Amino acid sequence: MAFAGFDPVKVAKFTPARIEALLKDPSIVRNRLKVNAAVNNARRFLEVRKEFGTFSKYIWSFVGGEPKVNRWTRLDQIPASSRESDALSADLKQRGFKFVGTTIIYAHMQATGLVNDHLVTCFRHKACSK
Repeated sequence: MAFAGFDPVKVAKFTPARIEALLKDPSIVRNRLKVNAAVNNARRFLEVRKEFGTFSKYIWSFVGGEPKVNRWTRLDQIPASSRESDALSADLKQRGFKFVGTTIIYAHMQATGLVNDHLVTCFRHKACSK
């Protein structure tokens, strides 16, 4: 497992030698900036967790603690970013995170349930609105 099961405590301790070994691993995207960012972001993650108690508490604060439920009727209405993803992205960058632009953050918010962008006609819209 290239990234130690994505355990932030372990990834935060990656040494330059471990990073060099990762850059030779054909099972991952071997982009030095992205690998270094993963290690950096693990360290920043731990700082946020220490400050807020959990990373979850921190990230959910950007949507007021409840999922933002949109009511789109067409795919072309779904945005690539939002006011909330702009704010979260800016805050993460201020805290030293890398590769956390607003579009990536909005996709993360969709994937983790902070934002419900299922079309109202989708069978998942109602289930994801709870």
